[in-house]
Amino acid sequence: MKIGKNLLNARKKSGLTQEEVAEKLGVSRQTISNWELDETLPDIFQSKKLSKLYNLSLDELIEFDSDLKEIENTIINYNEEKMKKINWTKAWSKKYPVLAMYQKEVDISNYSSRLRIMLEELKKNYNYSEVDAVLVLKDILAHEMKK
Repeated sequence: MKIGKNLLNARKKSGLTQEEVAEKLGVSRQTISNWELDETLPDIFQSKKLSKLYNLSLDELIEFDSDLKEIENTIINYNEEKMKKINWTKAWSKKYPVLAMYQKEVDISNYSSRLRIMLEELKKNYNYSEVDAVLVLKDILAHEMKK
């Protein structure tokens, strides 16, 4: 396990220098550097101080992924009104060009009607709202993609 990179990413995400972290923990800058280079590891007491300083749990500090953390924060701070203004198809088609083209090729009404049946089943059988039913179907599709 490479904890050093996690420490480096967490420190940078916090906007702190090695000197600032060292001062707050009462250690040398070289100690912080050694931790971030995986030459040595902080003890449990220092790890706890680091997690507090970086606003992360110990688990998060060990498995810190700045991109994942950013996505999680975006979801937590989700604003319904702002999200309605985003053209998601256009945004995602920059990464997945098929999203910009499929409307010309795919029989959308065929798939829409079948999806509508599944949505209605979820709403009826599990008493889900429309949004909950859509989220469940999206999650099922995501799991199917991983198979």
